[in-house]
Amino acid sequence: MSRAKRTDTQSPALHGADSHDLIRVHGARVNNLKDVSVEIPKRRLTVFTGISGSGKSSLVFDTIAAESQRLINETYSAFVQGFMPTLARPEVDVLEGLTTAIIVGQQRMGADPRSTVGTVTDANAMLRILFSRLGKPHIGPPGAYAFNVPSVRASGAITVERGAKKAVKATFNRTGGMCPRCEGRGAVSDIDLTQLYDDSKSLAEGAFTIPGWKSDSFWTVRVYAESGLLDPNKPIRKYTKKEMQDFLYREPTKVKVEGVNLTYEGLIPKIQKSFLSKDKEALQPHIRAFVDRAVTFATCPECDGTRLSEGARSSKIKRISIADACAMQISDLAAWVRGLDEPSVAPLLTALQHTLDSLEEIGLGYLSLNRSSGTLSGGEAQRVKMIRHLGSPLTDVTYVFDEPTAGLHPHDIERMNDLLLRLRDKGNTVLVVEHKPETIAIADHVVDLGPGAGTGGGTVCFEGTVEGLRSGGTVTGRHFDDRAALKETVRTSTGTLEIRGATANNLRKVDVDIPLGVLAVVTGVAGSGKSSLVHGSIPAGAGVVSVDQGAIRGSRRSNPATYTGLLDPIRKAFAKANGVKPALFSANSEGACPTCNGAGVIYTDLAMMAGVASTCEECEGKRYLASVLEYHLGGRDISEVLAMSVTEAEEFFGAGEAHTPAAQRVLGRLADVGLGYLSLGQPLTTLSGGERQRLKLATHMAEKGGIYVLDEPTTGLHLADVAQLLGLLDRLVDSGKSVIVIEHHQAVMAHADWIIDLGPGAGHDGGRIVFEGTPADLVAARSTLTGEHLSAYVGT
Repeated sequence: MSRAKRTDTQSPALHGADSHDLIRVHGARVNNLKDVSVEIPKRRLTVFTGISGSGKSSLVFDTIAAESQRLINETYSAFVQGFMPTLARPEVDVLEGLTTAIIVGQQRMGADPRSTVGTVTDANAMLRILFSRLGKPHIGPPGAYAFNVPSVRASGAITVERGAKKAVKATFNRTGGMCPRCEGRGAVSDIDLTQLYDDSKSLAEGAFTIPGWKSDSFWTVRVYAESGLLDPNKPIRKYTKKEMQDFLYREPTKVKVEGVNLTYEGLIPKIQKSFLSKDKEALQPHIRAFVDRAVTFATCPECDGTRLSEGARSSKIKRISIADACAMQISDLAAWVRGLDEPSVAPLLTALQHTLDSLEEIGLGYLSLNRSSGTLSGGEAQRVKMIRHLGSPLTDVTYVFDEPTAGLHPHDIERMNDLLLRLRDKGNTVLVVEHKPETIAIADHVVDLGPGAGTGGGTVCFEGTVEGLRSGGTVTGRHFDDRAALKETVRTSTGTLEIRGATANNLRKVDVDIPLGVLAVVTGVAGSGKSSLVHGSIPAGAGVVSVDQGAIRGSRRSNPATYTGLLDPIRKAFAKANGVKPALFSANSEGACPTCNGAGVIYTDLAMMAGVASTCEECEGKRYLASVLEYHLGGRDISEVLAMSVTEAEEFFGAGEAHTPAAQRVLGRLADVGLGYLSLGQPLTTLSGGERQRLKLATHMAEKGGIYVLDEPTTGLHLADVAQLLGLLDRLVDSGKSVIVIEHHQAVMAHADWIIDLGPGAGHDGGRIVFEGTPADLVAARSTLTGEHLSAYVGT
């Protein structure tokens, strides 16, 4: 190939296009940002640090990334924009030098039972094509191997309008891979009838044991007893076969009860509509407990949990079916695909091999393609999303990461750092919100926000190099080299929680005694079996309260005051002080502004253009009627109280006219878990995963005794906040609670009374207990990866 020769010998002057090497932000005021102005170098790795609530996400995600995505969306036609999420322009004066932003966040993937690691990464689609080409016996096109495609058969007459109309007999067949029994879910649900009624009693004697089904209820119990289809005085166990069929499964039928037309429906479909079709987390606690008792989920007996039909399972390549391939650990599947030498599908094998190798390289080789995406942790979900970007030929892209080291063992953090540097070295701008010093240390540029959280944050405290941060005097700089010391004495357990023969996921018949009355930490590399042991193997009835980072159910009207029950004593205090009803002080009840219905803002949908949330002119965003705001407590109206931070409110309700012990107790617990900066009226939808977990923990702290399981409580915590978390864990244990923490942070390990280390590796290389004992013994032995990293951390 010939190339043109360069004739110039002098270095050319700087081209105008090369001068745009900075992302400039001026006057950012999103959320708590206070006219922030920063200049971020392109094609470099920039890490944003600062304590929780200081404004990192507001700057990176809600300003830079949001505006980049909004501008890209505007390049599409109005028709296409109508199908895309609408984004409003962030509140900022100037944003220059933006490039295409790709957000790789920690939002957990949808928990649809048919969504798996294979479907999310497109590996399943490639496997289906592979089996449709090479599988023996051949059963059909790729859809025949898809567990979300049912088989369809139809025949009949169709009318063809071509010249003279005529009826033509036609048949239609489509072979799908869905298991007909479980409909591609891999599990079937069954209802335990003994939890619905006492069959020794008759309907007249109150046979039903369903919550809320009282014997005089016109719409539930009486429609069965007085329908005329059943004998209300006969014990259920003496029903004939037809009566039992009518009782349990009858289709909706119109009946007349005391002259009123009602619909009679079999008990099973009625229960399914009343309880099982609703989100279980949204049910009242006693209803949720009933559903847990009454409904059992079991592996589908027809497909053995593979989700696939018999035909799809019968077609094989080298004695491996697609069900076998999806059940393999990804590292093993990659080796199997590498051994396939079929020139006719070479491009497909290359693409599939690249996807599987990328999953292994990113530290997820222990997963299998049939793993439900809803069971992935936030860190695992984020790394799965990274797969499609690792081999991308795109350059000059801005990648935005939200704590990519979340859920990673110190051993795995080194691998993640390498991946971030690889993305940068391809010519991309990498923006990372992070707290871990191991990742901050590799940054080319650091932006530290603070100095405090909430209204006390929102300013840039430092911009520069990592060495500059260390000596900069900011909160992050002062705590950058903090190291927790091993405890000199550890607590003695008061009992044990026994787990015997645990085999969930990759566990290998694990027997372990988790000590109670102490701070016990379960650790190990990602995929070693920690969650399987703690969440999947603790026996039912052990009285365990699991406090995880899952989403809190609630609308944008929900806030910390409503979620924790704090608003109840506040409303009562206002009502007592003013001699009026408590309902007036609820923005969801009588006191709500009628114009915005208590939302404080009016949402206007503009179709494919960004929707507008404008402050309600009637109440000026205060959410309440003007007459309600005339009532005061301690010189403040209800809207002013909800605008307070937890710390301010704790002082306000602590003394004087507003002294309210019930409110002060709840506020004290919120402050204890490190949420003193949250405002009482902040929507729950704006909280991070770590903040949600701490909010849940605050609601449970009032309970006496019990066993608490915390899932990586350091997620989203700044280095300075970890010490406060350790103090909180100590207070929980000292108050009589047993605390079991799944954690990778070395400071929590060093502070533990007892450590259970799983490993030695991930997937089928893990699932065993490799160490049990005190942190000091683990450091002294250095027999595991955790021991080596903890030893280096404490400096022994």
